[in-house]
Amino acid sequence: MCSGQAITRSTCYPFNIIGADMHHFSSRRKALRSFVLATAVAAIGMPALADQGDDEGGGYRQGKLFMSTNAAGGNMVNVYARATNGPAILLDSVATGGNGTGAGLGSQGAITLSTSGRYLFVVNAASHTVSTFQLGSKGMTMTSVVDSGGLSPISVTESEGLVYVLNAGGDGNVAGFRNERGVLKPVSGSARGLSVTTGAGPAQVAFDKDGDVLVISEKNTNVLTSYKVRRDGTLDTRTITPSAGAVPFGFAITKKNVVVVSEAAGSSASSYRIGERNEPALQLVSPAVVNGQGAACWIAVTPNGRFAYSANAATSNISSYAIGADGTLTLLAGQAGLTSGNGALDMATTPDGRQLHVFASRAPQQIVSFSISPNGSLSKIGALNVTAGAGLAAN
Repeated sequence: MCSGQAITRSTCYPFNIIGADMHHFSSRRKALRSFVLATAVAAIGMPALADQGDDEGGGYRQGKLFMSTNAAGGNMVNVYARATNGPAILLDSVATGGNGTGAGLGSQGAITLSTSGRYLFVVNAASHTVSTFQLGSKGMTMTSVVDSGGLSPISVTESEGLVYVLNAGGDGNVAGFRNERGVLKPVSGSARGLSVTTGAGPAQVAFDKDGDVLVISEKNTNVLTSYKVRRDGTLDTRTITPSAGAVPFGFAITKKNVVVVSEAAGSSASSYRIGERNEPALQLVSPAVVNGQGAACWIAVTPNGRFAYSANAATSNISSYAIGADGTLTLLAGQAGLTSGNGALDMATTPDGRQLHVFASRAPQQIVSFSISPNGSLSKIGALNVTAGAGLAAN
């Protein structure tokens, strides 16, 4: 195991990188179904599944986890049912129509949900494509597989139908698409480069909460590149912000547009605010708040924007931070949660803010599940053995 004193860029990616009455009735019906389910589950000693809403048969638009296998012989999306008091449960495995690399991508956001919750986007790094799925009451339907607009896509983001893909291969670039009923259509003139022509080592792309700014983290150049998004979906001014810590990796953006970035080399996290009037400039708030662990590479924030969590790959644990009203970061616990010595990579918080799920990549590979208390502390509720994966999303 790596120590916090010997962290390199390879630690976080150890493989090669390539009506009222009716409403009342519906509520009563939901309550009755939940009661019956909980009673049955208790009787057989299994964890209760998270509420699936009104979709009969376990609809795919609520209470699920999605992770890509990134398999070289055919990428798949594994779908898991979330449990309220135990580990996730595998429901299905669906082909993406493309190939993964069979190794770690060294990125965050390899799989992502649309803001509407109706669509799921997955990168196929070895095929240089992106797959789109529509989520319904009975499962997932693949609606398109398109060229990513570059080489080796590793991260994808969406805001109100506008999709951008981060390509790590070749010179590296981002490329834009419009999601038209599940089919991605390229936005003409949207492809833009990174801070340097080669060797940027990008890790993630994401929109701010308004969809007005696009942010990219670059590991090798130690910068955050951001673009203003034009009304036509193309990108305008590019701004380069030096990272407050070495090797900026994953990041998450709160509903108040506070950007929380993990930094692998010093196992730290920094916070920034998106510039006023939706300018692309990132304004530093808290620089490199260390957690005392090893290789903080992935970041997740709670939906209410109060807490952030870093997955520390080298020390197989999770650190917790409080996010102040002004975006200030305060370390709450260096070891807020443990993954039993098998790593800590991709993470996802649930939309209700009650759970955090973590992919632990070393044998046994697992999804480790935690409950989140109102004060931000974590309690482990279970772990499920899984196949290799890249990216993790929750609805």
